[in-house]
Amino acid sequence: MTPGNNGASTPEDDDPFGYLYADGQANGAQPPSGGGYGYPNSVSRVRAVGERQFGQQQQTAQYGQPPTVPQQGPYGQPNTHYAAPENFAGGGGPSTGRQPVQGGGGRGRGPNTKGLLIGAVAVVAAVVIGIAVAMANGDKGTDGDKAGGGASAPASAPASPSPSASDTGDANEAELPAVDAKAVSLTGGTTTASDVKGAKAAGGIYVTNFNVAGAALTWNVSGIPKDGKYTLNVNYGVPGKDANATLTINGTAQTRPLNLRNFAHAPEGDYAKGWTNTWANITLNKGTNTIKISCEQGNSCDVNFDRLSLEAGWKS
Repeated sequence: MTPGNNGASTPEDDDPFGYLYADGQANGAQPPSGGGYGYPNSVSRVRAVGERQFGQQQQTAQYGQPPTVPQQGPYGQPNTHYAAPENFAGGGGPSTGRQPVQGGGGRGRGPNTKGLLIGAVAVVAAVVIGIAVAMANGDKGTDGDKAGGGASAPASAPASPSPSASDTGDANEAELPAVDAKAVSLTGGTTTASDVKGAKAAGGIYVTNFNVAGAALTWNVSGIPKDGKYTLNVNYGVPGKDANATLTINGTAQTRPLNLRNFAHAPEGDYAKGWTNTWANITLNKGTNTIKISCEQGNSCDVNFDRLSLEAGWKS
């Protein structure tokens, strides 16, 4: 192959740089100004240097001049002169299926960690403020109680069941008197002893010698809170057999005798195993009352007395 156009009919015989040689120039070779290599009838294979589509403009570099470089926009803003080859119709190769990044910017950004940090700090601050307000309100409530004359009343507890009584309505919550039998007035030959074991009175001392007509125990009891119905409880002991006595309240003898049966089921003659208790329904006045237990004609009075006590209401 020789420089210039030797008349061959195929482009393979053309010298694309023939215009650089004297003989090529003699044969009519010219520098490229369009789509060819400078020879007449030369084949245009590729675009000339500097020629490319940018958006909707075609920039054509003149021979010997540097191509015009489009001005870049501000950082982070899209370049109006640039479009990726896949955006041109029919050019730049097959589509990759990728979508352009929305919102512009040449660089991808990660999660907004600064915004997340600010949000977390705001949540913590709100919780701390809420706790402080709650504590302040609690303190005010305490101060309010003090100003009002004391703490608020506690929730009421369920009422205690009334004493085992029937047909009363006179049950009294105040503690009622109780006494050892040895501490009451003893008359008619009664005396105290401690031979028989099992008495609940202080020192195991009980009242004996009651098994004679006229023997009596008289309890002058005070501190009765109001008129009403009460129960007299009596602790006593019998020698394995039943007994009874006369009960007199404020000078009036009761129609029924005081029942002193052998509820302990002790063998006859055994005082130590015969300790037990009985009760009687009585009516008392507010203040001081006289309760008398005596051995009268018709009573069986072989009995020892231990303790006496009162409770509100009647038993059934």
